[in-house]
Amino acid sequence: MSQQLKYAVFGSGSWATAIVKMLCENLEEVGWYMRSVYTKEHLLKEQHNPSYLSSVEFHLEQLKLSNNINEMAEYADVLIFVVPSAFIHSELQKLTVDITNKTVVSAVKGIIPETGKLLGEHFHDNYNIPFENIGVIAGPCHAEEVALERLSYLTISCADQKKAQQIADVLSSDYIKTKTSDDVIGTEYAVMLKNIYAIAAGIAHGLGYGDNFQSVLMSNAIREMKRFIKKMHKMKRNINNSAYLGDLLVTGYSTFSRNRMFGNMIGKGYTVKSAQMEMSMVAEGYYATKSAHLLNEKNKKKTRLPIVDAVYAVLYEGKDAKKVFQKLTDKLD
Repeated sequence: MSQQLKYAVFGSGSWATAIVKMLCENLEEVGWYMRSVYTKEHLLKEQHNPSYLSSVEFHLEQLKLSNNINEMAEYADVLIFVVPSAFIHSELQKLTVDITNKTVVSAVKGIIPETGKLLGEHFHDNYNIPFENIGVIAGPCHAEEVALERLSYLTISCADQKKAQQIADVLSSDYIKTKTSDDVIGTEYAVMLKNIYAIAAGIAHGLGYGDNFQSVLMSNAIREMKRFIKKMHKMKRNINNSAYLGDLLVTGYSTFSRNRMFGNMIGKGYTVKSAQMEMSMVAEGYYATKSAHLLNEKNKKKTRLPIVDAVYAVLYEGKDAKKVFQKLTDKLD
């Protein structure tokens, strides 16, 4: 049944490219919306994304490419959004077709800055998408390892477990193992938070902290994540599952992690602006840090988030990373 549904990916970065690759393993045709005319034309000519995961070659007969977001939204039954959180609001403002009966899946690793909402909440409130038609793709899974076809794992969350399994089935392959979850809000917050903690790990590495401190930082991070998610959406969940702890660890430790790379540059003395200019990819954790900080400030009873607070102080208050992390070391256990 799932093979009869039409799928489309919205976005043209590394994670979007990886998801298209996964879908192409199982579907005869995959829709792909990209804002850049150049990227589309390059793909049609050279069969690969010019800017991200260029080693991945696509069979053009499998791809339905478009620079028109409404054309692609009308075409597909399942819409997978992979646009960086900083740009998703402006992209969605172009969306005018009725998508009420579509299934919307978030692979956006952050909150929409303009609204302070998760992508699923935004679609529910602004496009009347029922919560049972909203899903989330979580890791642990790096786009670069998908390109290399290294064994990777995904968790697909949806309140409707039948839909979750359908999406999981079309993403599964010899090198992609999938599982399902009903914790849509929790996994979406986890995807956002892990990037903040990866920046913290990068800053620590850039400052010269070793593996012993990194292990303490990560063990505190998962507890901090648990407190935050429980505050935002209380339900029974195992925070040690792959979608939470696993994704946190790979993002915090991997050399592929752009958020850890960004943090490492900050720890070595780069300004935020200079680090952003030098990186060719978006570090989602930069925007997620502000979103998480503001969400916590709005709570009448704030959650204790020493790591998020430390990263926020460095990135948004311009405080000295060395001094901030010296204070942070006394708040961890």
